[in-house]
Amino acid sequence: MSSSRREWQFSLAIAVISFILLFIDLAPPGRDDGGRHARAEVTSVDNQYVRSNQIVKTGFQALRVELLSGPQKGQTMTVTNQLTGKMEFDELYAEGSQLLIEYGLKEGRPVDGMARGHYRLHWQGLLIALYVLLLALVAGVTGLKAALSFLFAALVLWKLFFPLLLMGFAPVPTGLVVVAALTAVVTFAVGGLNRRGLTTFIGSMLGVILTCILTMEFAENFRLNGAVRPFAESLLYSGYYDLRLTEIFIASVFIACSGAVMDLAMDVAASMEEIKLGNPDIGFFAHLGAGFRVGRAVVGTMTTTLLLAYSSSHVFMFMLVMAKGLPAANILNAPFVSAEILNILVGSFGLVTVAPFTAVVAALIYRSGTLATTGTPG
Repeated sequence: MSSSRREWQFSLAIAVISFILLFIDLAPPGRDDGGRHARAEVTSVDNQYVRSNQIVKTGFQALRVELLSGPQKGQTMTVTNQLTGKMEFDELYAEGSQLLIEYGLKEGRPVDGMARGHYRLHWQGLLIALYVLLLALVAGVTGLKAALSFLFAALVLWKLFFPLLLMGFAPVPTGLVVVAALTAVVTFAVGGLNRRGLTTFIGSMLGVILTCILTMEFAENFRLNGAVRPFAESLLYSGYYDLRLTEIFIASVFIACSGAVMDLAMDVAASMEEIKLGNPDIGFFAHLGAGFRVGRAVVGTMTTTLLLAYSSSHVFMFMLVMAKGLPAANILNAPFVSAEILNILVGSFGLVTVAPFTAVVAALIYRSGTLATTGTPG
């Protein structure tokens, strides 16, 4: 069987698995599934129940809306927009706004409507479509495989990983299995079912495992627990008192850096393959040294990538502590800041080490004098 045919069969298998995952529901029983959902347009607004205290608003808006989708399309109803006084959750609506609503049915009429935010799903769908189109235009078939890998990763996290954690599965082993599955799919779908894909997979997993070990060690030394993450306490109050928040935090650290680790491993593996293609008779140590040089060239920017990604996602937090004039020692020693420092530095350990790991693995895998056809994807 040709390498190209194997890769198409592999991609088809991933597509089938992704389709099956769409219909899997492992979420624990007893959830509040709510009612029906629909897109609606606000026709009138009653703000008499909104209470303002400087920039904080509480109370609720009474909205009259017309349903624009669903079985009750065209019907009108009253919707409540509850305000909690927290700007990160609250939204105010005006006449003409389109929003997502949740409602029940009584004698065929929509009742008990609640606003669930401005309607953004169509824009999200458009953005995803544009992203897939861009991947196809830039990378061709490889781009489409990358889009398939992206979909598979999202479904595995949403349909398997998160529900399994709620069901009480051990977070760290579960996280490692999930990362291994995602890494295998991404590296073999994009890199191909060949020595380059195998090199990328092994190098990536070595970096992830090292990150996991370091996170477990330093999370204990830092005296951190998973409650430093947003919504962790709310999750406990929702009835999941037995969740191992610290282990979930540890899993989140190595899962978060696994994508960057795969990226760097693929760079080194592809370079090692090209070096071997250009010089089939290159010796083991010469090949290994070339891989180390490639790794040194890409490691510096990748570690900065983690710093920028994590710090920019918490820009308001850092601005707040600075605005309060807190000393640097207070800031750095705070649990939530320490958690981000751990996230950045331990993730960077995985990135720095994955380059030499991948170089060693590639030198061993390609040590034979000739290079078989790898079936590089288009």
